[in-house]
Amino acid sequence: MELELKLESELGAMVAITVLVVSVFATIVKLKDENIIQAMQHTQVATVDTWNQYQAERIKMTTDENDANALNLTAPNRDAVSSEVKRLEDKIAHYQKESEDLSKVAHGDETLYEELEYRHDQFDMADALCSLALALAAIAALAGRRSLLIGGWVAAGFGMALGLAGLFGWNLHPEWLASFLG
Repeated sequence: MELELKLESELGAMVAITVLVVSVFATIVKLKDENIIQAMQHTQVATVDTWNQYQAERIKMTTDENDANALNLTAPNRDAVSSEVKRLEDKIAHYQKESEDLSKVAHGDETLYEELEYRHDQFDMADALCSLALALAAIAALAGRRSLLIGGWVAAGFGMALGLAGLFGWNLHPEWLASFLG
């Protein structure tokens, strides 16, 4: 009887420590994940805005190209036409450069979004595995089974590895799990 109480007390203490460690870690990961989500939202808005600016520059460029072509075909005063065509060509060159710059910025934003999404996936997987670990620890306490607690430790260990990968930018991203959870 005394041995049984000691084993139950040991199991209870291990469950309590497991719950504490996993809960604290999951909270830290969740806070960091919320920051990643905000950065993803900001990046997505910036990308859309930049592509809209790009499209506006391309529309202005096309309009000026059409105006320059129309002037070359129809205007009787060649000097005035030549001056206006030069002005339009300068604007076209400006729009061309501006649209190239905007395209680079938008592609950079898209790349940043993908990097943030990768880290967000890591945090999501860590969150799911830490939740599983907490559930297994709770069931282990109720059922008095060390094997369930060990299963919880395995889930917690893998979840913590993914959480640390997200925190430190490590390349750990099990695609099968991301696809399953996504």
